[in-house]
Amino acid sequence: MRRFGSAGLYLVTSASVSRGRPTEKIVESALEGGVRLVQLREKDLSSRELTGLARRVKRLTDRYGALLLINDRLDVALAVDADGVHLGRDDLPVADARRIAPEMIIGASSHSEEEAAAAEMQGASYVNIGPLFPTATKKWTDEFLGLDGLRRISGRLKGPFTVMGGIKSGHIPDLVAAGARTIAVVTAVTAAEDPERAARDLLKLILGLKTV
Repeated sequence: MRRFGSAGLYLVTSASVSRGRPTEKIVESALEGGVRLVQLREKDLSSRELTGLARRVKRLTDRYGALLLINDRLDVALAVDADGVHLGRDDLPVADARRIAPEMIIGASSHSEEEAAAAEMQGASYVNIGPLFPTATKKWTDEFLGLDGLRRISGRLKGPFTVMGGIKSGHIPDLVAAGARTIAVVTAVTAAEDPERAARDLLKLILGLKTV
């Protein structure tokens, strides 16, 4: 978690918004740009396809000394020796995942103060707060949390948290000012014309503001 907390930028993959480029290529470009925290989030693959992809991505993250988390699938995370898993509200409960994988990084999505506090109480290593802003990568019918929601929910937490949902470079100064230290993005990197440069620029902005 020390490495997790120092990462700054958290890349979350999605082949559907990568402009036809392979997920491995996006990840490698982001790693070249300095990213050291990656979540493999590919919901349209079979278990066999996802496991194969996860193994290939794990070789990349190992090469660069980066952390790899798998979205939703604790079984795949264990199979490929990933560093962690990220669980949503409809996935395996955090407490059960913690019993199965006591040493693994376990992240949990939260959309309210109650969900965030419950995830932390159940043993989540970190809690994700989102979606903050309108995003094309998640079907969402509730209100977006925005900066007010971030401040409200993070105020209930004692441990690390991440933020996600429609985040672009212009949001980052306000997010850091509101207490965010680990910022997750999808399309800001995956859909960029030059993912390596996009990752490098975002990371430089985040880390620069964190030291102010």
